[in-house]
Amino acid sequence: GDEPLSEAFWAVARRLREMSQEALAPWDISPSQLRALRVLKRYGTMRLSELSDHLHIAARSATEVVDALESHGLVQRRPDPADRRATLVEVTGHGATILDSIRAARGAEAERVFGRLSAADRAELGRILRALQD
Repeated sequence: GDEPLSEAFWAVARRLREMSQEALAPWDISPSQLRALRVLKRYGTMRLSELSDHLHIAARSATEVVDALESHGLVQRRPDPADRRATLVEVTGHGATILDSIRAARGAEAERVFGRLSAADRAELGRILRALQD
């Protein structure tokens, strides 16, 4: 039936989420801070309003996230040369390094879960999960 399948799926999803949170612990960074850091690394310097749009969060929440990241030296603010009232946010070198370290740690955690599968099973699982996303 469908119920055991969804239960198995959610059990794996929970396990991955727990491992992911454990992997983040040494950096004292929250999942929402990590998402913001990733967006800035991927898309480059942007205004706070753009960041809040990307993250689908209120501008005030984006400000809090950036404040926390800035206090850790992971991002920096600077005035927007095109509009002095606006502020740009960018990842610092330290932020980029931390992001790489977190990616490596999370990759190792995911490998512990998915590494039990054969290459063929991993490919098949990937195909199935992508099919369910559409």
